[in-house]
Amino acid sequence: MQAELPEPVDETVDLLVIGAGAGGMTAALTGAIAGLSVLLCEKTGMVGGTTATSGGTAWIPGTALARAAGVPDSAEDAARFLQYVVGNRGGDALRAAFLASGPAAIDELEKNSEVRFTASAAHPDYLDGPGAAFGGRALAPVEFDGRRLGADFARVRPPRDVFMGLGGMMVGRAELAALLRPLASAGNLGTTLRMLLGHARARLRHRRGTRLLMGNALVGRLYLSLRQRAVPVWFDSPIAGFLREGDRVTGAVIATPSGPRRVRARRGVVLATGGIGWSPALRAQLFPREIGPLSQSPVSTTGDGIGLAADRLGAAVDDGCDSPALWMPCSLLPNGGDVPSIWPHILLDRAKPGLIAVGRNGRRFVNESDSYHDFCTGLIRAGLSEAWLVVDDAFVRRYGLGMVLPGGRGLGRLLRRGYLTRAAMLPALAAAIGVDAAALEEEVAANNRCAETGVDTAFGRGTSVMNRFNGDPEAGTANPCIGPIGAGPFYALRVVPIDLAGSGGLRIDADAGVLDAAGRRIPGLYACGNDASSIFRGTYPGPGTTIGPAMVFGWRAAHAAAADPA
Repeated sequence: MQAELPEPVDETVDLLVIGAGAGGMTAALTGAIAGLSVLLCEKTGMVGGTTATSGGTAWIPGTALARAAGVPDSAEDAARFLQYVVGNRGGDALRAAFLASGPAAIDELEKNSEVRFTASAAHPDYLDGPGAAFGGRALAPVEFDGRRLGADFARVRPPRDVFMGLGGMMVGRAELAALLRPLASAGNLGTTLRMLLGHARARLRHRRGTRLLMGNALVGRLYLSLRQRAVPVWFDSPIAGFLREGDRVTGAVIATPSGPRRVRARRGVVLATGGIGWSPALRAQLFPREIGPLSQSPVSTTGDGIGLAADRLGAAVDDGCDSPALWMPCSLLPNGGDVPSIWPHILLDRAKPGLIAVGRNGRRFVNESDSYHDFCTGLIRAGLSEAWLVVDDAFVRRYGLGMVLPGGRGLGRLLRRGYLTRAAMLPALAAAIGVDAAALEEEVAANNRCAETGVDTAFGRGTSVMNRFNGDPEAGTANPCIGPIGAGPFYALRVVPIDLAGSGGLRIDADAGVLDAAGRRIPGLYACGNDASSIFRGTYPGPGTTIGPAMVFGWRAAHAAAADPA
């Protein structure tokens, strides 16, 4: 093989990282901690990728943080759990490497950077089984003050607009109730005033609030850590090709704003460009026909790393086994742009009593309280491309529904915009959304019978730890996930499965080294994050099972590159 562009090179570093999400920034930061000269190239003008708009949770078992939180965990228990969940789908060596390295990766980052997590004492795995944990494995990023970045705060990709209020204020899940009812108690009022005053001060100098939570906090911490170690970041600089000597990748061609630059990487190149995302070719190749064109990735994520490695280097693209992506049921609100506003239905409504999901035939098809991924895989298995969440007025007032907040805030406006549908009677609701009316009435009646006994005979709703954790134990129902759908008016909200991350991607080994179709290492090339195929083989064990492996394999890639004698 010949180099795609000849020498001379324009820049030489030890480690070249492509993509500034959690995986890429972790690889770059780890390389810098190990003493390597590092260059990080980002396709857009902002760091964060999909991580910035996510909850930021990292699923990493067995850490010292879990012990500190009083919920000690072990890699052995996690291995038993993953064996139960993943079974014989393959990837055993990668999962063993992940479990062996996760605690060390977190220890090193916390010791040598601004990265900080806390282990959630109560955040259960998404499935029951041997070795499952109620808490300790889901690591939540510690809140971060974006003002510490100075002018570079503008480089942090903001969360989705639908998840911010008052011109860019981030709100934690535990704070939402206080903001919705500020006068209900002195505590609520204090929380509300503290948040509003802090946000007002931040807006005097910044375009949005500087109190960063969830994925934005993780991105801010990683970016500040890179700045402290003087790691250069080239913005608006996507990868355009590879440099090679023999069969080894020795660098990449970067399309910078001032023209293409050839960057030699003595120790290796790490691909972390965000995965499949909006790539029409990869979506057509890997995704089922029920899935539409939308993605929760930034629109700039177009499969660059996967596509270039496969086309130019013969890298193997894995289909993700059970599923090529990890899915969320999402509702859509047109906003006048090319991409509608997307609301992912994670847990605030689906798990609560008094809601059912039906397909076009008016029938239920899944346990509505299961994880977002399992909800969508049930939808896809049923041959559906969309579904409707059906509730009554009391549900909307208590819990909200999608973009409609608890108390019914925003209901009238969103009804006028066609976001959801209301009708006085179930047959009229069915006619309005185009589902079988008789079947819908039968499903509501069946749900109400189940609410009396607390037993969902069709799909076992409320039988798992995670189901009950996300239900409402104060609803006064026999099952915290099942409640009656009472008198009208009734509401229906359309949801569609949209990928939050890739499960299919480049095939890698335990050190994140990219493999070709024959299973051979492509020397000098690594992949992590959504550019790499998921180690969970299309299953979704628990909260943060994309960011956890992204960071751990970014860490492993950097250490492998540092130890590469070539």
